[in-house]
Amino acid sequence: MVKMKDSGIEWIGEIPETWEKVKFNAIYSNRNTKVSDREYAPLSVTKKGIVPQLATAAKTNDNDNRKLVKSGDFVINSRSDRRGSCGISSLDGSVSLINTVLEPKNSQMEPLYFDFLFHTIQFADEFYKWGHGIVDDLWTTNWNDMKNITLILPTRSEQQQIANFLDRKTTEIDELIDKINTEIDTLKQYQSSVITQAVTKGLDLNVPMKDSGIEWIGEIPETWEKVKFNAIYSNRNTKVSDREYAPLSVTKKGIVPQLATAAKTNDNDNRKLVKSGDFVINSRSDRRGSCGISSLDGSVSLINTVLEPKNIQMEPLYFDFLFHTIQFADEFYKWGHGIVDDLWTTNWNDMKNITLILPTRSEQQQIAELTEYKNSLIFEYVTGKKQVKEAN
Repeated sequence: MVKMKDSGIEWIGEIPETWEKVKFNAIYSNRNTKVSDREYAPLSVTKKGIVPQLATAAKTNDNDNRKLVKSGDFVINSRSDRRGSCGISSLDGSVSLINTVLEPKNSQMEPLYFDFLFHTIQFADEFYKWGHGIVDDLWTTNWNDMKNITLILPTRSEQQQIANFLDRKTTEIDELIDKINTEIDTLKQYQSSVITQAVTKGLDLNVPMKDSGIEWIGEIPETWEKVKFNAIYSNRNTKVSDREYAPLSVTKKGIVPQLATAAKTNDNDNRKLVKSGDFVINSRSDRRGSCGISSLDGSVSLINTVLEPKNIQMEPLYFDFLFHTIQFADEFYKWGHGIVDDLWTTNWNDMKNITLILPTRSEQQQIAELTEYKNSLIFEYVTGKKQVKEAN
């Protein structure tokens, strides 16, 4: 059993007793060499790491004003609206000036270990905490900000062990996720996707079923309940200012900090309050599928309906999947009204009588496990809370 100690680092917590703490500038130095992309191929800094420049990347005419990247460098986008875009580069090349490029000082550092560490949600939170700016989407963290962030430093052999273990395990998980995604893509031509099957029929195909009496649902497991929308959600219609509550965007991928591309208005004091756990949906049919369970407190424009869960035992991710199905979108807009399609709206008075299904809490939770397992696994091992030898 490895003896642990308090690291004294808020975002890390306990670490093995033999591990060291180091400042960022003790193991990395700022590489600020200006180059041309004619000499050094342009690279893109993405959430999946450093890759040859994507065809979709925004191009500029300032080809001679870029930063040099060498294989082994850590590169991170300094802006908060590119959160999580970073990685240890396996390529020589060049990146735009918005990125920070760091050269490792110690040849004994294991690149893959640090790649895992820097891709944790906890590091992203810490990185942006050290930043500065006027508004969220212009918030930046540069080298002068980040150089004093405290990191952890296992021995090289431990770094290697952790990197090898996580590389193997995350590859297995990614292959499983890819397989599921491939199945979902294949099944899109059918009426029900894999996700729809799970959230409306459950994971056990052998349980006794019953007719739900709900046209868009069909059969459900015998033990599942039916509920009206207003039995599990209440309308949150609290008006707030975006100076008190940060503006959020309601997108097809969920509720996120306001996008740089979002249409802005001068009506900053006439917005709706959103609390973490609320379900938010755009009521207009031309924003079909724009909804999600929010993980953030904030505010949204009045075109959105904000609903507060009445039961704390509801599993947010289950309902997030349910509300993102094509079948729910069809049902939601069926209850709306309007003169023409792009002004067709479904408000709370329309939707409160929509009938939903309610599995047991344990069945709801099973759907969320795979993605959460992957994220927690990486953090536990790169911070030493779990050791590789215990997992074999």
